Amino acid sequence: MTISSENSIIQKVAISTGGGDAPGLNAVIRAAVLAGINRGWEMYGIRDGYNGLMMPEKYIEGGVVNLTRDRVRGITHLGGTIIGTTNKGNPFRYPVKNLDGTYTEVDRSDELVRAFNMHEFDALISVGGDGSMSIANSIANKGVRVVGVPKTIDNDLDQTVVTFGFDTAVSFAVECLDRLHSTASSHQRVLVVEVMGRYAGWIALECGVAGSADVVLIPEIPYDLEIVAKKIKDRDKSGRSFSIVVVAEGAKPKGGSVTVQSTEIGRAERLGGVGEKVTEELQALTGKEARLVVLGHLLRGGTPTSNDRLIALRFGAAAIRALEEGQSGVMVALDPPTVKYVPLADATKRMKNVPLDCDTMLTARDLGMCFGD
Repeated sequence: MTISSENSIIQKVAISTGGGDAPGLNAVIRAAVLAGINRGWEMYGIRDGYNGLMMPEKYIEGGVVNLTRDRVRGITHLGGTIIGTTNKGNPFRYPVKNLDGTYTEVDRSDELVRAFNMHEFDALISVGGDGSMSIANSIANKGVRVVGVPKTIDNDLDQTVVTFGFDTAVSFAVECLDRLHSTASSHQRVLVVEVMGRYAGWIALECGVAGSADVVLIPEIPYDLEIVAKKIKDRDKSGRSFSIVVVAEGAKPKGGSVTVQSTEIGRAERLGGVGEKVTEELQALTGKEARLVVLGHLLRGGTPTSNDRLIALRFGAAAIRALEEGQSGVMVALDPPTVKYVPLADATKRMKNVPLDCDTMLTARDLGMCFGD
């Protein structure tokens, strides 16, 4: 939505980074801060999602940080986020500890808006994944001027071609697969590599294809390990005595469900553990020694690639332009060669899964890659 020019005067802008961290967050912050300061605006960072406003007493220096040129100097290449993040601070379902040690979810969104207004912020830039964008949309519906910036290594946010953090995650995973090929070959083993991605298979698919994996198991295609075992045995017969199997954390067997590591009130369920199941079953089915490597949070950390830096910088600057143009309730989105604005409501309607007829899938099939189907 667009707000009237009469109400579009901006002096103070707050930035929040929420959800899991991703390489490129600091680049967004730097671009937004510099672009805002160059327009004469004051730029601030909210600590740890919205916790800086919800529980300012937790922070010795205060829950809100004045982001000056000096504060953002030299941070483009740094992983993480200088203002912190959390995946447990949804203001609409905020976990509050009871006297008996249990937790209850409480709607503290009105409290958040009051704190936002108390600081006299004119607008909010919310940087995050699907959960953060849903929260941003709800905050916008409460009258706060909001622009969202899509962030996730999983690349599962709709309405944008890609999210920053994804390229860095895939690049690191491919480097790991390159290294694992030599050890798998030396020991004639089956190496199972579990990667992040939640309920979408983008990381597994792209690193699997680029890293020459033999099998890729993704959430979009329920797998049959009998078929995977046959692929491994066929490779053995042809003289290829090792196999690399990439498994997305959200992959599931035919007729089965995803493997959930833990559930906790106030946060999304934590996936993980499918790699261990696949490793044990493949060892039993093939009679070959199998080993598991879980890349996990290694995919989230480290220096962003040049591609992710560029996308993040473009997104941060575009968020400032959107506010200057009077936009609110929108998310910046990559639409090569430009960055466009899309309604937050549209961006959060559905998850972006891997299309089974996309070119990367077709390429993988042509290369003889097995998906367990």
